[in-house]
Amino acid sequence: MSNAEKTAPDLIVKDAPSVEPPSTVALVTARRPRSGLRAMLPRRSPKLVTGLVLVAGIVLFAVLAPFLTQNPRATGNAALQPPSGEHWLGTTKLGNDVLAQLAHGAQGSLLVGLVAGGIAIVLSLLFGVLAGYLAGWREDVLALITNVALVIPGLPLVMVIAASFNSRSWQLVAFVLGITSWAGAAYVLRLQARSLRSRDYVSAAKVAGERSARVILVEILPNLLPLLTAQFLFAIIFAILGEAGLSYLGLGPTDSITWGTILNDAQSGQALGRGAWWWFVPPGVMIALLGCGLALINFAIDEIINPKLRNAPQAARSARKATKTKGVTA
Repeated sequence: MSNAEKTAPDLIVKDAPSVEPPSTVALVTARRPRSGLRAMLPRRSPKLVTGLVLVAGIVLFAVLAPFLTQNPRATGNAALQPPSGEHWLGTTKLGNDVLAQLAHGAQGSLLVGLVAGGIAIVLSLLFGVLAGYLAGWREDVLALITNVALVIPGLPLVMVIAASFNSRSWQLVAFVLGITSWAGAAYVLRLQARSLRSRDYVSAAKVAGERSARVILVEILPNLLPLLTAQFLFAIIFAILGEAGLSYLGLGPTDSITWGTILNDAQSGQALGRGAWWWFVPPGVMIALLGCGLALINFAIDEIINPKLRNAPQAARSARKATKTKGVTA
């Protein structure tokens, strides 16, 4: 055997790259990808935690505070009293306790938002998911109705419908807001459902003879759950702000107390001119805090829907770590 043949294996072994197995610490600390139901839940982040705290605090206030305050329509108190130990948020022009009205108004505004959001999301499912799953003339008809509702200006329509009733309950206001705010969500859901209907698992379910209703409920809707949740939260925000705007214009509920009706009473009672800031500032702050909380939760859910938003925090942390490491090694 020649010397070249003897040294060849040694050269191959010497020049071969050494592959080290991953360390035990790296295997233990590596973040496993989430799967199943956990993959559809938003990751814990400052936005999500802050939004949940705000919304949960307002909901608890709406549930518990009415039992701890006086009758919101009681007029036996002194009028336009500033905040004090007896009346924490002062009184109105008629002597109503502002804290009591704020607590009962929280219930009314939340109910309007939930009912209107529920109506809007049901109509969005009907005209969005069905239109995206079905094909042919049925899709064209549902898409046409959605497009017509999408181009109709919402606020003037709501004002016209609300003004046609002399007496308006919060249920009526919620219904009007719900039937005028579904078209945008239906358009988005139709596009997503159209994309999902061409997937392999949906085609396999059709070939297996599954009914259309079961295919929609089992194969399509679970994949639309994050998007549905985001649209539902947006519908609640729109309904609460819409009710406040209608009530401020005098077209809100006439037999209920909401944050919007408190603002309308403050405007008609010239609270700003009288310097009674405690009459209109608290309901405005509550509307802003609730809208902020729901928006933060919606942003956290958007990270599930949009992969770029989901991967952006990890990419930013990696970039900062690389920059820091480069600065240290330099």
